[in-house]
Amino acid sequence: MSKVPDELVYTPEHEYVARTGDAGVVRIGITDYAQGELGDVVFVSLPKPGERLDSHQSFGTIEAVKAVSELYSPMAGEVVEVNGALDADPAAVNRDPYGQGWMITLRIPDPKALDGLLSPADYRQHIGE
Repeated sequence: MSKVPDELVYTPEHEYVARTGDAGVVRIGITDYAQGELGDVVFVSLPKPGERLDSHQSFGTIEAVKAVSELYSPMAGEVVEVNGALDADPAAVNRDPYGQGWMITLRIPDPKALDGLLSPADYRQHIGE
C-alpha cells in the first residue's frame, strides 16, 4: 500500500504539492505510488530556477530502469528552487519521495490554485487504495 500523507494535495498524474511556510510557495514531487510504479529511479531532469511554468506543462523527466516519464506542473508559477541533490542521488525519489526526493519549489500567483487538486482521500481512490 502506498503512502499518501494527509497534509498534501495530489494530481491525477501522480505529483504531490506540499504547502510551505510561505503561502505563495509550494514544493512539488512525485508520489510514493508513482515511484513504486516506475521502479528504480536512475536520472531526474529538472528545470532551472527562474523558469516560468504553465499549469500542466512538462517541467522535466524522470528516468527509471523500466521507463522514462514526463513530470508535469500542477499549476502555473515560477521555479524558485530545484533539488540539486537528485543529480548525485536520484534514488532519493524511491527512498523518500515526500522528503529528500522532492523536485522543485514553485512560486504561485494564487494559493487558491491548490483547491482544484485531489484531496488525500480522492487520490487514494484514484490509485485504487
